[in-house]
Amino acid sequence: MTEFVTFQGDALARLAELPSDHYDAVITDPPYSSGGTFRSDRQQATGQKYTQTGEKKNPFSDFPGDNRDGRSFLYWMTLVLSETYRVTKNGGTIALFTDWRQLPTVSDALQAAGFVWRGVYVWDKTLAARPRKGYFRQQAEFVVWGSKGPLPAKPDLPALPGLTTCSVNKGGRFHQTGKPVELMKAIVQVCPEGGTVLDPFMGSGSTGVACGELGRKFHGIEYTEHYHEVARERLAETFQ
Repeated sequence: MTEFVTFQGDALARLAELPSDHYDAVITDPPYSSGGTFRSDRQQATGQKYTQTGEKKNPFSDFPGDNRDGRSFLYWMTLVLSETYRVTKNGGTIALFTDWRQLPTVSDALQAAGFVWRGVYVWDKTLAARPRKGYFRQQAEFVVWGSKGPLPAKPDLPALPGLTTCSVNKGGRFHQTGKPVELMKAIVQVCPEGGTVLDPFMGSGSTGVACGELGRKFHGIEYTEHYHEVARERLAETFQ
């Protein structure tokens, strides 16, 4: 049976309890502290910021930590990623979700923490996402990825695609900003088969479900008690 372990609590506090140089990959989707042009937009509840149809069609619990301004978000993210760097193996990879507004800040924090920035992976959410008549759709989110030091050579493996196209609701929803398992399975492949993935912002556990389906071990941290329980149920069903 493939292993999964979860921790409920603050990411920074829980990361400090984890062993150094332990994880093959970190794949995570932290709060964006985005979702609007103005400060008042960022301070809205997450259900208002990230669900255009409101609670009637997306009845999932709000989550905390998503209302930092630009400077505090950079400082906080650098602290989190510095601890993440410590627990990642040399040569291990990191893949970190963000949106277009926070893309520059997240890439800065990644490098400030010590990681080597390797590129940007694209999630194409399809033409159903965020139309704006006469202008470009906001139909992509991004994954800033990098490594702890040099990347080990993998001459016997094929190159992975640089993007995935799938709708937000592919496979069902369990979280206001949850990512489809199909998308996470594409990203989890950066972790060696049989390796261990850490997700410090586990949410409803989609990264872990992808790990279980692809033969990777999974450790996750989630602040919100509700989503921690949702993730535990999904993971228990997958890792059986």
